[in-house]
Amino acid sequence: MDFTFLGTSAGTPTKARNVTGLALMHGKPKHWYLIDCGEGTQHQLLHTRHSVMQLQAIFITHVHGDHTFGLPGLLTSASMLGRTEPLFLVAPRPVKTFVETALGNSDSSLSYELKYIDSEAEEFYWEDDAVEVMATPLSHRVSSRAFTFTEKNLERQLLKDELEADGVEPGPAWGELQQGRDVVLENGTVLRSDQYTAISRQPRKIVVGGDNDNPELLEAACQDAHVLIHEATYTQEVADHVGSWPQHSSAAQVARFAEAVGIPNLVLTHFSSRYQLSRDAYPHIGEVEAEATGLYRGTLYLARDFASYRLGKDLTLQLREPSGQ
Repeated sequence: MDFTFLGTSAGTPTKARNVTGLALMHGKPKHWYLIDCGEGTQHQLLHTRHSVMQLQAIFITHVHGDHTFGLPGLLTSASMLGRTEPLFLVAPRPVKTFVETALGNSDSSLSYELKYIDSEAEEFYWEDDAVEVMATPLSHRVSSRAFTFTEKNLERQLLKDELEADGVEPGPAWGELQQGRDVVLENGTVLRSDQYTAISRQPRKIVVGGDNDNPELLEAACQDAHVLIHEATYTQEVADHVGSWPQHSSAAQVARFAEAVGIPNLVLTHFSSRYQLSRDAYPHIGEVEAEATGLYRGTLYLARDFASYRLGKDLTLQLREPSGQ
C-alpha cells in the first residue's frame, strides 16, 4: 500500500505546501484513491505518476474548502481527457450540492457517471476488489470523518501436501483454489478454497483522519491498524493561544493518543501555514516534530508535499523517493 501527499497545509497554501490531498495506491497497477481534494490538487497530480483515468474513488472527509475546492476542476479535467469509467465520490451530502452547483453554473458536464455515496450514512461501508472502507465520526466545526482502508483479497498459499494427500493432482484446479475460488471436479467432488489454502499475513490497514480535535474518537478504528495519518495543525502552545474554536488537534494530542493505543506508525499532516520549512525561519515545522517525538515512541513522520510512503507486507512503513517535481 503506497500513499503520496499532494498537500499538507491547513487552511491556505504556502509556497512550499498545498492544501490537503492524499493519493492512496493499492490493488491493480496504477489504480488509486484520492482522499480530500483541496484547491490545486489537479496541479499537484501533474507532478506525480497518478492519472485521473485510473482514479477509482474520491473520499472527502468534510466540506471545508481546503479539502474540497479542487473538486470541480479535477472532475471536469478528467472529462476533457476522455474519461468514461464511472467514478465514486464518497462525501458528506453538501459536497454533492457543491459539485452540481459548480458544474451547472459553469456550463460544464462530465463524460462519465459520478456516483455519489453518502459518507455520513449510519451504515456507511464501501468496497471494491482491493480495499474495504469504513468511516468514523470525528469532532470538528462541521461534520468530519476518518476513513479506514483495509486491504482485501490477500494472496493465498496452496496447501500442496493436503491436496496431494486427498488425491488432487496439480492442474487448473490448484490455480482456481489459490485465487480463492471453490472448485467442482468432474466426479462431483467439491474442493473448498478455505480448506486447501492459507493466508499467511495480516491485511494492511491505514486510518486517514479528517480535521478533528479529539483523537480519542479513533480508538476503535486504530485497533489492529498499522498507520495513522492525522492532522497536527499546531503545537500545544499555539493551540492554547488560538483557543478551542478552530477545533484542530495539536501534535501533542495526536502523539499522546497514538502512543496510548500502540499504533506503530504515525504520519502528521495539515500544518498551520505559520510553520515554515526553512531552518532559520520562525516558527519552524521542527517544533511540531519535537513535540510529537517527546510523546510518541513509534515510527513518526511529518508529511511533506509529494512525499511518498510504502506500507509493506511486513507491516513496516518506509519513506520512498519523492513522487513529484
